[in-house]
Amino acid sequence: MQEKLSALIDTFNYFFWNHCLFILLVVVGLLYTVKLRGVQFKYFGYSLRLAFAKQSDSGDGEGDISQFQALMTSLAATIGIASIAGVSTAIVAGGFGAIFWMWIIALIGMATKFAEAILAVKFRKKDKNGEMCGGPMYYIEKGLGWKWLGVAFAVFGALASFAGGNLIQSNSIAHAMNTLTGSSVIWVGIVLAFVTFLVLMRGIKTIGKVSSFLVPIMALMYISAGFYIICMNYSQVPAVFSLIIKSAFNGQAAAGGFLGSTVAMAIQYGIARGISSSEAGLGSAPIASAAAKTDVPGRQAMISMIGTFLSVILVCSITALVIGVTGVLGMVDTKGELMNGVALVMNAFNAVIPHGDIIVAIGVVLFGFSTIIGWAYYGEKCVEYLFQERSIIYFRLIFCVVVFLGSIMHLNLVWPIVDLTNGLMALPNLIALFGLATLVTKESNQFFNQLALEKQTS
Repeated sequence: MQEKLSALIDTFNYFFWNHCLFILLVVVGLLYTVKLRGVQFKYFGYSLRLAFAKQSDSGDGEGDISQFQALMTSLAATIGIASIAGVSTAIVAGGFGAIFWMWIIALIGMATKFAEAILAVKFRKKDKNGEMCGGPMYYIEKGLGWKWLGVAFAVFGALASFAGGNLIQSNSIAHAMNTLTGSSVIWVGIVLAFVTFLVLMRGIKTIGKVSSFLVPIMALMYISAGFYIICMNYSQVPAVFSLIIKSAFNGQAAAGGFLGSTVAMAIQYGIARGISSSEAGLGSAPIASAAAKTDVPGRQAMISMIGTFLSVILVCSITALVIGVTGVLGMVDTKGELMNGVALVMNAFNAVIPHGDIIVAIGVVLFGFSTIIGWAYYGEKCVEYLFQERSIIYFRLIFCVVVFLGSIMHLNLVWPIVDLTNGLMALPNLIALFGLATLVTKESNQFFNQLALEKQTS
């Protein structure tokens, strides 16, 4: 029964991602790249400096958390298991060509991310608890006037928070801790659920503080180790890049335990995992952007845009190159099964660094936990939109219970469900981005003019 359901969802995802979302994501990204005159390239340096500037240097205004904390909260939800297990599964299923399509969707998606943040800040509001609320459900309702579509986004967003934002993460953490220390997944699940509950009950300010502490540490550790492995195998780097480009357009032949892949598979898994890693067009990151303290929407949009570059072009590429230069793709485990997910990345790190699997395991724990709390906030705001502030406490309790369940469950069916819920979540958001393009362009041009004046007077 489970195999039939998985096959059915995979078939739907194949057509949905390849024939619907792929076109929409590319068209929306190109639309905003043109309308905003290549904002992701023209203002790349400025947005990078702004993202890591002091709050006083990056503007101030209404909001719950600093712009840096908003970026880290967004990155907490993006630089997660998708950057390790997600990249690995994309390569195993779609070949190295999937990485090329991850890059493409990330580069044009930076303009999409800019537009999302513009709308999130412009249409945000304060709830009865004094916290900022924003995201696609609000700019769909207020900007387009289509509340039914905003409700659809909120429903799919809440479901996505339980699937990709919770079950995948808690399960990966539990098994990583079991491998690392021999701890029972039951006890890991109990502790993880309790710690998650403590953070969530303190609200977005605590989530922002935890994220701004964890994300830089875990990213630096993982990137440094990955970069070391790549440098130690630098002679293989040109061949890996060549394979990525060639297989993106020609598919990848079977080799060893790897079964091979087609161009369509490379596109499907590259786009799907790229969206999971960058969130560009997905609609989740704007929920964090709406909470940021900022004087104008454009400034937070610049910071949000850089998150896509950091999560995909940097972190995901590190994972892909490590797998490529170590030649672990196609290897099988002790049971004779094809290595995939975290296990494949662990094997790649182990091939160069003694006990490199420990680095990956620690990364999975930190990445996974930060993703859990980031997506908990996204899901909370979706549920609040649907059922008002009184629903928040119930959502938090249920979310923590699911954290525990995810730790002890077998999740063979979850990755296809993650792709499904992410796709259904993205669709209403992409429709809104089309409909509100003129408004985004007007708001952006005003900000660009403001930046020009600031540059003249500085």
